[in-house]
Amino acid sequence: MKKAHTLLPCLSGFFFPSLQAVSGEQALAGERMFRMPSCLLKLTRVVLSHKPWALFTLIFVLVSFTYIKLYLGIWEDPESRVPTYGLSAEISCDHYVPSALNITRGPSPSAGNVFFVETSKQTAPSYLFSCSVESAARTHPASRVVVFMRGLAKKNTSLPKHWAFSLLSCFPNVEFRPLNLIELFSGTPLAQWYLWPLRHWEPYFFPVLSDACRIVLMWKFGGIYLDTDFIVLRNLQNLTNALGIQDHDVLNGAFLSFTPKHKFMELCMQDFVQDYNGWVWGHQGPELLTRVFKKWCHIRTIESMSCQGVRALAPEVVYPIPWQGWKKLFEAVSASEFHKLLQNTYAVHVWNKLSHKTKLEIPSQALLAQLYSQFCPATYAKMKQDSEQLSRRAV
Repeated sequence: MKKAHTLLPCLSGFFFPSLQAVSGEQALAGERMFRMPSCLLKLTRVVLSHKPWALFTLIFVLVSFTYIKLYLGIWEDPESRVPTYGLSAEISCDHYVPSALNITRGPSPSAGNVFFVETSKQTAPSYLFSCSVESAARTHPASRVVVFMRGLAKKNTSLPKHWAFSLLSCFPNVEFRPLNLIELFSGTPLAQWYLWPLRHWEPYFFPVLSDACRIVLMWKFGGIYLDTDFIVLRNLQNLTNALGIQDHDVLNGAFLSFTPKHKFMELCMQDFVQDYNGWVWGHQGPELLTRVFKKWCHIRTIESMSCQGVRALAPEVVYPIPWQGWKKLFEAVSASEFHKLLQNTYAVHVWNKLSHKTKLEIPSQALLAQLYSQFCPATYAKMKQDSEQLSRRAV
């Protein structure tokens, strides 16, 4: 069995080269090139010896590799697959963001940050992504709206050429930063969790990684965290140490608002590691927050309440459209119905994992179209322009 122990690292390096080190940045391409021939030679010698364990190991690795790649292909982050229809990267700020808007003063150092995180490596933001950031920037003119993106180059100060970056750069309080995960998780219980070599091969890696980022951001820096499928209707700064109830007895972390180093977020980080299960959807997200809140308050059922300084907000505050009724976003509503539905709402979660394949007519009276029009008008104007250009091209 001694040969098996020497063969397995070689096999893992051959089929999973990214697992040779904690990150690709820690290994040089030249070193891999020199190591690979010796591994292939070892592999050839062992397989040619016709020993059953060698053949079994090789078959097992091949089957595992094929299965994992297929599984990840099915469950990869859907937003990274959504096409964006921006036809030009050139944006006129005067046209899309009139100077009459009171956005020229920039953020105040005393105001809390609003955070967005993109854990996939995509750098072609969708209309919804742009709307989320724009609506947050408009409703929080005194706050920095910080967008962390894993796909941004760490040493390159220029943003990719895409209309969304040009448009959102018109807002002086919006900042785009590369997402350095090792740096973010350092000094927290999640540092060792992230460094496990096989972490990237779990079926729900992207959503779990997003769950990890948000609770660490809240604990380290405080402020407001929002998923990139929120449309913000009003300022969220007075919702401190709060999270929302998505439906009966379940909390959701798509919106979080906490002061730095809050004990609740510390407990969330501890639970993340101690009760970790990356193979169950939501276990590190809504289920984690629900578990911790119930322990925090010593309760069995969650209602709209405040407990030891942490608030569970009623569904209408940030989840007025339940995930089961996401299709309502694409239904036409009257102005009075629109106002009645959202009179107690601070932000609307669009449930992008469910709704991203549904076509939105622009312009229309659909609830989602009206949200775009009123709360991210610059993005909406770009959507209209692109829709008109595509229609002309189709003729």
